[in-house]
Amino acid sequence: MNIKDFRTLMEEKKFGKIKEIYSEMNAYDISMLIGELPIEILKQAFRLLPKDIASDVFTNFDQDLQQDLIVALTSKEAVDIIEDMYSDDAADLFEEMSAGFVTKLLSKVDKSVRDDINALLKYPKNSAGSLMRVEYVHLKNGLSIKDSIERIRKQADDFVSFDNCFVTDNKRKLLGTVSVKDLLINNPYQLIDDIMIECQHPISTLMDQEDVVNIFQNYDYNVLPVVDSEGLLVGVITIDDVMDIMEFEASEDIEKMAAIIPTENETPYLRKSIFELYKSRIPWLLLLMISATFTGKIIQSFEKQLAAYTILTAFIPMLMDTGGNAGGQASVSIIRALSLNDIEFKDLFKVLFKESGVALLCAISLAICNFVKMLVIDRVKMAVALCVSVTLVVTVVIAKIIGCSLPMIAKKIGFDPAVMASPLITTIVDASSLLVYFQIACLILGI
Repeated sequence: MNIKDFRTLMEEKKFGKIKEIYSEMNAYDISMLIGELPIEILKQAFRLLPKDIASDVFTNFDQDLQQDLIVALTSKEAVDIIEDMYSDDAADLFEEMSAGFVTKLLSKVDKSVRDDINALLKYPKNSAGSLMRVEYVHLKNGLSIKDSIERIRKQADDFVSFDNCFVTDNKRKLLGTVSVKDLLINNPYQLIDDIMIECQHPISTLMDQEDVVNIFQNYDYNVLPVVDSEGLLVGVITIDDVMDIMEFEASEDIEKMAAIIPTENETPYLRKSIFELYKSRIPWLLLLMISATFTGKIIQSFEKQLAAYTILTAFIPMLMDTGGNAGGQASVSIIRALSLNDIEFKDLFKVLFKESGVALLCAISLAICNFVKMLVIDRVKMAVALCVSVTLVVTVVIAKIIGCSLPMIAKKIGFDPAVMASPLITTIVDASSLLVYFQIACLILGI
């Protein structure tokens, strides 16, 4: 079923056929199908959904579309959707909406749901507390395995993970974890206290989402408990939440590395306006353009030398581009290693040593090829070819040293290493390569 045929069915009011189509599709595929419809037609198509999957379809829409649809629906329809969503998804939706609308809608939802959402909205953005789910089943210490299984069965709708259960005392203080497998294979009259194990990595509500991702990646968890400052169990984070974070963080780093200011929401490219894209790109472009003024000043200060050997001008773009590319390669490798926690700032000298070795090998290879090319193809004097080739060696070494060290220094002082990626490093390397070029030209050519 394509969007054109589906829209035709909607316009011809063949609602029975549409419901039949829905019955053969899962929630994600339905969201992809109807998510392209204009909001008025989408509203009608959404109302035809079975109630048991409506909230799942809604959750799969991008955030902007969720906001448009929730406003277009009646208050009762909106309340039904919110009450059927996981609280963390509802909190994410409300976080980007006007306070007036949120207050009005929350006043109509069930009090327990409202309390859960308000609690999540109080946590700092991108913290574990803002990401966790409060729908979960916890087991109290002292329960038998038989009673624990019965409790799980009764509250299965709130159970977001069937891998582990978390055990608390009467005050909800986290005591340990027990796997569902252990509940099933042990004596049903045995106490869960006897089979539970200590939870090695409980998540603090204020932990940054990147740290949460690292714990899940390093220890291969599927679900982890979230505790407050007193050690009380307040929620859980599951692997699907972590995957969403990883996608967001990766997109954010890519945008920063391309000199684009990351957007707070996750609006798809085609739904972003021209002005939104302009706002995210123009600040860095202006900064880089202004910083390139230094490059121009360097060239101006060596006008006499260039006048004596005008051929030197022809090789400036090649030197700058090669230096920028070399620095970019190093920076991307280091940024990736930092994000995976493969290296830390204490490894700076090891990294510098390794990148210096790589730089020398790359620089010598490039210089030899360039020297031969300039003599055979460009047919320049040997002194000019030597000048450019020596500059190439120094430029590549400098570029790779800058490219590997700046991201590490940035992370050490609290900046995002991705900011120190290709565009910024290229600008620094451009100025450095020109200074080196003209100094070497003065020494070799005597100008």
